[in-house]
Amino acid sequence: MNFYIDVIIPLAINNTFTYAISHEEYDLLQPGMRVAVPFGKSKIYTGIVAKIHQQHPEIYTPKFIETILDQSPIVSRLQLEFWKWISSYYLCSLGEVMRAALPGIFLLESETVIQRNNQHDALDLTHHQLSDEQFLVLEALQKQSHLKIKEVGQLLGKKNVLPILQEMAQKKYILLEQEIFEQYKPKLINYVRLSESYENQQAMNAMLEELGRAHKQKEIVMQFFTLKAQSNKPISRKKLKEKAQASDASLNALVDKGYLEEYTLQIDRVQNQNQEIQQAINLSAEQQAALNQIEANYKSSKPILFHGITSSGKTEVYIKLIDKQIKKGKQVLFLVPEIALTTQLIKRLEAYFGQEVMVYHSKYSQQERFETYLHIYNQTKGKIIVGTRSALLLPFQDLGLILVDESHENSFKQLNPAPRYHARDAAVVLSHLCKASIVLGTATPSIESYYNAQIDKYALVSLKKRYGPVVPPEIHLINLKEKYKRKQMKGHFSDVLTEAIEQTLLAGKQVILFQNRRGYSPTLECHTCGHSPHCPNCDVSLTFHKHNNSLRCHYCGYHIAMQKACMACGSSEVSTKGFGTEQIETELNTLLPKARVARMDLDTTRGKNAYDKIIDKFEQHSIDILVGTQMLTKGLDFRNVDLVGVMNADNLLNFPDFRAHERSFQMLVQVAGRAGRTAKQGKVLIQTFNPHHQILQQVTTNSYEDMFKEQVYERKNFKYPPFYRLIKITCKQRDYNAVEEASLWLSEALRQGLRDNVLGPEFPAVARIRNEYRKNIIVKIPMNYSVKKTKDFILKVKKSYESIGKFRKVKLTIDVDPV
Repeated sequence: MNFYIDVIIPLAINNTFTYAISHEEYDLLQPGMRVAVPFGKSKIYTGIVAKIHQQHPEIYTPKFIETILDQSPIVSRLQLEFWKWISSYYLCSLGEVMRAALPGIFLLESETVIQRNNQHDALDLTHHQLSDEQFLVLEALQKQSHLKIKEVGQLLGKKNVLPILQEMAQKKYILLEQEIFEQYKPKLINYVRLSESYENQQAMNAMLEELGRAHKQKEIVMQFFTLKAQSNKPISRKKLKEKAQASDASLNALVDKGYLEEYTLQIDRVQNQNQEIQQAINLSAEQQAALNQIEANYKSSKPILFHGITSSGKTEVYIKLIDKQIKKGKQVLFLVPEIALTTQLIKRLEAYFGQEVMVYHSKYSQQERFETYLHIYNQTKGKIIVGTRSALLLPFQDLGLILVDESHENSFKQLNPAPRYHARDAAVVLSHLCKASIVLGTATPSIESYYNAQIDKYALVSLKKRYGPVVPPEIHLINLKEKYKRKQMKGHFSDVLTEAIEQTLLAGKQVILFQNRRGYSPTLECHTCGHSPHCPNCDVSLTFHKHNNSLRCHYCGYHIAMQKACMACGSSEVSTKGFGTEQIETELNTLLPKARVARMDLDTTRGKNAYDKIIDKFEQHSIDILVGTQMLTKGLDFRNVDLVGVMNADNLLNFPDFRAHERSFQMLVQVAGRAGRTAKQGKVLIQTFNPHHQILQQVTTNSYEDMFKEQVYERKNFKYPPFYRLIKITCKQRDYNAVEEASLWLSEALRQGLRDNVLGPEFPAVARIRNEYRKNIIVKIPMNYSVKKTKDFILKVKKSYESIGKFRKVKLTIDVDPV
């Protein structure tokens, strides 16, 4: 009897692949376990077993697997089901979902290893038969058993050594083998303890006498006793050395004499430092009513849209919901859009739940992700998982509740690489699979979510008042046209904003200034010929960054030194146009030299703990004015902020996108919500050239309903979500003509079945990125159409497209529900 398994390979290839297994392997294997399998001519990949069966493939003779990598599954059956849904809905391969879901350490791949061919005796090969490079490789192989390709490159000082190695393999000087290397390395810490024979008082006294004049060793022992008295925790060698200010030699001497013993423990890389548990919180009457409503809606199995204005106390309601799930022994997933949000949130959750809180996001190392993944799968640590969108793909075993905070945020959408899933929407599906409840919390719901609540697809729970004595901020629009006309501007600051900042600082309060553009200036322009430096790889101008005096592309990273003269005509009459966060920071240092100013944008938060440091400093009042991009708009809670300034609201409103007005409203309301989060009313000042714009008027009165009605009316007329679904297909290639021809063929083929529901092809706002031209085709699917049939037709057209030779170099990406 023959046995087979279907295996998911972590590549962008459709379908699973069938492999043969022995009877013994059949008895050991289960779906969700990892196996090493041969793929292609000589490569070995880690695959996940999707199915075990006895059906021989019709088309090919299956290869046997190399080895089984696990003793038990690392992916649950429910996870596999969720992967299949993501693959089907977002039109990507299972392999792409697998690569996104599993920490890289799980995905062992073979590496080419170079070994000496022992059939050739070293004496048979003279230096004349070999090139200098080949001789160096063989000489190195005489000293060690094998080399990796990277090591050969370092030895020869070359990037591409494959031609040299292939020639040597053809001449049978070397053998090229595939080996799998384990990537995970446990974190081991050295600890010290008192030897058992010295644990009684008499032996201790004798030991101290024996040490006599060895003062440093005696000091180490005394510090050991001090640390032992302070805590029952194991004492690390490093900590004891630091406490005693001793050398390794002194500590080693104590170990050699048998007074101390050294031992090693494996510890988690991800540690929760907070040990204190706070008392339970008291909800207001409105919060309690919202909590009761949410729990009452659990029975309906509908997603719950929790619409609470800024500072209404949604987090306190979340904590109550989490507490009830933890008491039932359930797991809770708390999704946030940005890593920046996790810092404050984690502190609050740890204060109530202590060691139950675990964190998972992209700034973690692969080793940290690996450990967290296993803890969640085995339920060995932490019932509450806080994370960004990738946390949705973790192996939950007993999920009771999913909370999606700031659920309107675009950051929940994965853009590149595939799978291009939306964590909010995928979380709804996961909640159904797990039979868990889901709450989508936000002060400014997405149009789609609020529409779903209006048609009773979602349950709606509202919090319309700020928590406790906190009152909403007063919001004022500043007409920049008038201010410039009356010469009441200093740089990009109106007199009203400058005066408000000064008064706020005098009162000992803090200020947040929002400008959704980083860098110093987006454009450098010559007054003589009009030339602006552009990126050679992308269709965008280079942004000036003053801190390192460079011109940078924010798409591909290309950068050059700042030019003192025009690169086209040589004129020195060059100036900057527009402004970003860096220019605001510079102007503030001139306007208010005594103020402590900091900046929070992508440039200042690249490090692993960079967000935390800025937020901690602001919370501790070490920063007076915080200037930032949209990172500042996402649910941060600063009690001492009395003033929020928006430097230019028009940049948001004038973006060429059907969601621009919705996003502008959301961003401005969210950033306004950072002001006045105590009993004292805060102030928000929005600078604009168009103060009569309907969105800005709606922001000043926080009229979400008015904005919603207006946007829904427009979208219904122009066939956009929530009345139509969208699928964006992008053609990308370095050759302009190839992209043009391929996109035209594709759009015509799609129109054969979808007719007027196909738009394009059209160039996006930035038509070339990283030297690749791109054209977009938009497919609109009416709500009464079969989504499955439409997607099947798109995949059928894609298959035909890929069979045409001249189009094979033009890459296709499919984005379902683009944002």
